[in-house]
Amino acid sequence: MARLSGLDVAFLCLETRTRPMHLGAIGVFRPAGPVDLGELRELLASRAAATPLLRQRAHPVWFPPGGAEWRVDDRFRAAEHVRGYHVPDRRTFEAYASGWMATPLDLSRPPWEIHVVTGLPDDEFAVLLKLHHSLADGAGAVEVAGRLFDQSAPARPAPPSLPPSLQPSLPPTLDLLSQGRELLTRAGTVLLAARRPPAPSLVTGSSARRRLAFVRLDLDDVRQIRKQHGGTTNDVALTVVAGALRQWLALRNKPVDGVTLRALIPVNTRARGGADGANRLSAYLCDLPVGLADPLERLRFVRSAMDRNKAAGPSAGPGAVPILANLIPSALHRVCTPAAGAAAPLLFDTVVTNVPLPPRGLALAGAELREVYPFAPLAAGHGLGVAISAYRDSVHIGLQADHDAVPDLDVLAACLTKAANTLHERCA
Repeated sequence: MARLSGLDVAFLCLETRTRPMHLGAIGVFRPAGPVDLGELRELLASRAAATPLLRQRAHPVWFPPGGAEWRVDDRFRAAEHVRGYHVPDRRTFEAYASGWMATPLDLSRPPWEIHVVTGLPDDEFAVLLKLHHSLADGAGAVEVAGRLFDQSAPARPAPPSLPPSLQPSLPPTLDLLSQGRELLTRAGTVLLAARRPPAPSLVTGSSARRRLAFVRLDLDDVRQIRKQHGGTTNDVALTVVAGALRQWLALRNKPVDGVTLRALIPVNTRARGGADGANRLSAYLCDLPVGLADPLERLRFVRSAMDRNKAAGPSAGPGAVPILANLIPSALHRVCTPAAGAAAPLLFDTVVTNVPLPPRGLALAGAELREVYPFAPLAAGHGLGVAISAYRDSVHIGLQADHDAVPDLDVLAACLTKAANTLHERCA
């Protein structure tokens, strides 16, 4: 039995009907011919049943107050978490996926589900995977998904931990004092970073409805931009997001010149090669230079901002909110976290997360995985979340938006493609 960390508890405390705290991913598979929906469900259920993480649900504990631990659910039946649905066309599929993402998970049982959707063009089918963020972060979700694919690589063992007697420790009183000082220092850093949200278009109320959009960019184009102007794939993606937001806001007749939005960029803090189902996260805050008209200037701005973040490290700076969450006692999370979460727009305008995927091709029931779109949960008060994954020859971007705040998500998706093309043309 594993104890939930402070960050895990925080994700449970942030859960509401209108702001479910789950991660999502949609994979589109291309089989050699028609597939049987029932057989796909049975295959996925059998592989999910063999995945220990997916048999657990959170149980409250007496100590520490407000805490919880993961326990195997005696009533667990994997088949009850795997559903099937047939759609007549792509548009119906996108509407179905939006409703699926908006629906909270049942936290009285292991918090995950899979939907298999057939009926896409060319006999393609989709697998929709949803995991509560208390159960796994993006890297952990990828590890779980890998167990569902054909001939998946064996799970990476967790790095061995030292026996309690060999772990460095402080006397209890000094340890509590040290933790208290760190908590106050980090909390002060976060408070000093608060500001008035500059983009009301990205701030919303409490709509329970969602819109999803799928954007696919050419990975070779991104690599050419990197080769000519430097930076990382993530730097280029952030620049494209900034350019798309500039175009989209301008189409809405909103001011763009001089506007700087702020993105929260989750960072995986695991040791290289390590992955498990728990949350091992920190984050950076990165300004998105919407106010710069030249795409190359936007790229230089983003590169500089991310270089400063990396130089400071993921454990420093006001973006390290996940580390702060791990320092807060569980009982305090239960009381204060929902209110603190509502203040998220004072710290950042949107989340932009990059979820690395294995470079090798993946398959399910012999069908090749052609596209995969990740989706991040919407923070309280936010209207847009962006998740990015590079897979095979493409960069896949999953957009999730509050239905009422961003009714024109298809326009923003088109702006992403246009911003990427404009940046690539500057490399010609």
